Amino acid sequence: MFENDPTTLREQREICEKYGLAEADPEDMVGVAMSTLGRMPIYGSRVALPEGGNVSWFFHCGEYSDAPDFYQPVHVEHLKEILPSVIRYLRLPTGAKFIIDDQGFEDVWLMQ
Repeated sequence: MFENDPTTLREQREICEKYGLAEADPEDMVGVAMSTLGRMPIYGSRVALPEGGNVSWFFHCGEYSDAPDFYQPVHVEHLKEILPSVIRYLRLPTGAKFIIDDQGFEDVWLMQ
């Protein structure tokens, strides 16, 4: 995964430090709303890992949908090609959310 890339690991740690949040190792799988790719802004939410589950991060672009097939499982290595801008946020802890866009906007917070 990205642990072998010192630049990516440094960027992920800087994001956690910038927002005063603890680091948490990401899982190998994430949920991506593939049908929304290419839209703005980009949203990320990290939920508590369900028992027996392997996905805690969910990403969508533009409008959200509550359709049961909105998110598809994706290995984090594929984020390099399909959604590289979210990689630097992967070490944020459970409960973290963020919104970013292609104009430099960034907001990161922890759900209560």
